[in-house]
Amino acid sequence: MNQKTESLQALDLAEEFLSVSKEFKLGKLPTESPHPKTINLSRDAKENLNLAIKTIQDIDLDVFRQLKNSLEHLENLRIDIKKTIESGGRLYLCGCGATGRLSLALETIWREQHQNNHELQNHITSFMAGGDVALIHSVEKFEDFPEFGERQLRELGFRAGDLLISCTEGGETPFVIGATEAALNISSVSPYFLYCNPDEILIATAERSKRVIENKKIKKINLSVGPMALTGSTRMQATTILMYGVGLSLWFYNKDLPAMENELLSITKYVEEANFSFLKSFIECEAELYKNGEYLFYETDGKLGISILTDTTERSPTFSLYPFENQLSAHKHPSLSYLLFPHSANSAVAWNDLLKRPPRTFQWSEVTDQTSSERLIGFDFSKKLIELRRTYLPAQHNHFKIYFNEKENALEFSLKENFHKLPLGHLNFLSAHLVLKIALNNLSTLIMGRMNRYESNLMTWVRASNNKLVDRAVRYVDTLLRQKGIEVSYDELVHACFRLKETIPRDQSLVLTMVKEFSPQE
Repeated sequence: MNQKTESLQALDLAEEFLSVSKEFKLGKLPTESPHPKTINLSRDAKENLNLAIKTIQDIDLDVFRQLKNSLEHLENLRIDIKKTIESGGRLYLCGCGATGRLSLALETIWREQHQNNHELQNHITSFMAGGDVALIHSVEKFEDFPEFGERQLRELGFRAGDLLISCTEGGETPFVIGATEAALNISSVSPYFLYCNPDEILIATAERSKRVIENKKIKKINLSVGPMALTGSTRMQATTILMYGVGLSLWFYNKDLPAMENELLSITKYVEEANFSFLKSFIECEAELYKNGEYLFYETDGKLGISILTDTTERSPTFSLYPFENQLSAHKHPSLSYLLFPHSANSAVAWNDLLKRPPRTFQWSEVTDQTSSERLIGFDFSKKLIELRRTYLPAQHNHFKIYFNEKENALEFSLKENFHKLPLGHLNFLSAHLVLKIALNNLSTLIMGRMNRYESNLMTWVRASNNKLVDRAVRYVDTLLRQKGIEVSYDELVHACFRLKETIPRDQSLVLTMVKEFSPQE
């Protein structure tokens, strides 16, 4: 092994992590475990796409079947939402990373659904760690600070009589826990805490989770779904069940339990019977474009934009891709794909078209300008993007068009010679976004499999951008090394992780680089 000098900064960060690592060793959580049905996922993505598509579809189907067991708990949430709205209170949705994006997505879809009722539109305020800018690019380590969750909640005007609905797929995110506990001290309305791992495992794993689970003033809804189709990729099944669980309670707040149950039964039957094999030609086409050095615009509008943005931006931390580049940056690393709103005149208009409201940003000294409005506007996905990209990226760009056909209640997909119309039957607009979500999750995961961005079902290209992901990367390295008969201590792997994070390019695999460093030279 080639030992290299460790910088003082990397040394300090490694020791800082190790001092709290007990609270972030999450390998025993089901959401962090490999799914037995996808052991051959990376191979099938390249050799048997139809099987890979069907395998992920079957795992997604389990999500909706599982949700049926939680309808009584969701009915309680629905009743509390109704009481809050009728009493003049506001609803706040909170999350981090994927759960933050689902929170913002729910507000956006709600605003689209109630576009003719301004008062009802403004009953919901969503936020994620780092503000709306984090939709594009997460603020490193931001979610590790519970006090940041409380601070954002307070600055957004949370007050007595308001209801906070917190989502954390793992059940242990410090930012979300900080916001949830703060809500107890501000409002007389008990906050909700939704998560996807068994109580007993969380209590034994993280003290902060134990504190929330045992607090009787916090209303908990456990939506455990087991392992993800791609190990640890909670952007998939965990956020699907959280988004739909909260969404059903919101959409049917003024109706009843049977109405929620009927919609859930409809989408369950839909996912069970749907033929997603149409994705095969789109997966093959998009992967081939990237292989040939070409790029992609995901073209859409405000009807579906938030769900498409979510899938495309979540590819970056999951597979170590360059995120959407900021047009104000002097040095740009172009992302393989970029959201495009061709009908929006400029960046400010595009953001309003996306969110159905002005963006929510802030500027704290702790994060300099990473969360500012100026930085957010620099992520320009308006019609100007086409010309902007040509100034620094002369390569071929293709348009993957995804639009909602409102008249026929259908999703339409178009890329080069490939076209498909996916009828949605009688599903409502919320369910339409969930169908789109699981289709895009399936598509992007298998594209990355064809590009060798994971092995078996292990995220070997995960980006270690916070404490949870540092532990995940280290665990994956340990797994791969043990397969080679090599044992390295946890502490040594952590030091290597922080040292190499400083030096390797963002679009390179930290996990595989670490494995190579600790493997004997052939």
